[in-house]
Amino acid sequence: MPKITQLEIYTRTGIVMPENRKPLYWEGSSKKDFKEFPLPVQKDMGVALFVVQLGGTPDSAKPWRENGSGVYELVEDHRGDTFRAVYTVRIGDRVHVLHAFQKKSKSGIATPRPDVELIEKRMKSVLARYEASGSVQ
Repeated sequence: MPKITQLEIYTRTGIVMPENRKPLYWEGSSKKDFKEFPLPVQKDMGVALFVVQLGGTPDSAKPWRENGSGVYELVEDHRGDTFRAVYTVRIGDRVHVLHAFQKKSKSGIATPRPDVELIEKRMKSVLARYEASGSVQ
C-alpha cells in the first residue's frame, strides 16, 4: 500500500474529511481496464488517486516521461506483474485518468508504443474538449 505522507486518512475513527476533492474523470476505457486489475492493485491505486483528488501527491506517483509536466503514472507490482495508471492534473481543476494498463513490454522499463500513443490521443481529446468549452486553465 502506498505511504500517505501529505495527509492522514482516518477510516475507522469517524473523522470527516472536507469535501474539497477534485472530480475524477476516467477517459476512454480506463475505468474498465482499471477494474480488471487484481483487487489489491485496485485498492492501492484507488487510495493513491484519492490522495491526488485531495491535492496531494502519493509516494507511488512518478512524473510520466512521455508527456511533460502535470502528467503522472502510478506503478504497482503484484505477483510478478506491473500495473500502471496514467493521469493528469494539469487540465482544469480535475483529475483525468488517461489510461490504465498492465505493462507487458519486453524492452525493460519502457512503456509500449501503443500505450504511449493511446495516452497521447486521450490527452489531446481532453484538451480539445476543454478548449471547446472555454474552461482550460
